[in-house]
Amino acid sequence: MTFVLDAPSHPGNIGSAARAVKTMGFTDLRVVAPKDAGYKTHPDAVAFSTSSVDVLEASRSFDTLADALEDVSLAFAMTGYSREFGPPMETIRDSAARAAMWLETPENKDFKCAFVFGCERSGLTNEDVERCQFCSAIPANPQSQSLNLAQSVQIAAYEMHLALLSASHADSLYAWQERFAHEPAAGIKAIEGFFEHWQQAMTACGALNPKEPKNLMEISRRLFARAGLTQPEVDMLRGICAAIILPRRLRAGTKKPQASPNAAAQKD
Repeated sequence: MTFVLDAPSHPGNIGSAARAVKTMGFTDLRVVAPKDAGYKTHPDAVAFSTSSVDVLEASRSFDTLADALEDVSLAFAMTGYSREFGPPMETIRDSAARAAMWLETPENKDFKCAFVFGCERSGLTNEDVERCQFCSAIPANPQSQSLNLAQSVQIAAYEMHLALLSASHADSLYAWQERFAHEPAAGIKAIEGFFEHWQQAMTACGALNPKEPKNLMEISRRLFARAGLTQPEVDMLRGICAAIILPRRLRAGTKKPQASPNAAAQKD
């Protein structure tokens, strides 16, 4: 996926845009007629790109938008309003889904798709918009719908990232989302044992009156069913129940030490 900045005024925004696209897994950043031709080494651009200096340095500069889009087959003009003679308008989410579907089509594997962003002050011109096949808008508060250039790039890159994951049927975004997947789910017997323990604990602390239980246990079952308890979680909860029923300070010394195998022989 390609991200094109048309006539950006501030080098810092270019650096921030580089960071935005890289965090979402993209690297193709193109800059058309930047106000500062030396933006790649500008202190603000470098500072705002942080860990994405490589994308900033690899970005390509073009004299015209036509040059920047020369190898692009599908382009979306990022604009907040519909033009009288421009291409059809749709939301960025719809555009991202359209782009992902287009990129996933085998016949299009050698072609490029791009989001085109206008300059900070005035956006894209009508001529620029007409070079694109679609207009894409970021839904925002009608009373305050002005977004910084880099913010717009971040939103577009994020929506594109999600759309590509959906198109490839990826199960999850990142490995940390499955960090508890290795824990075995608690079985019915373990969960029922926990609920017996839970009822005892609630009775011991006075939260449940056995004579008037109301629907505390039913609500508890509904609550824990949503959690999808694993065996380690059941073990932890039962430990808490045990502490409620008989606090540790009262349990101290109640466990008798096991007799030594040689105790009888030593007495003899």
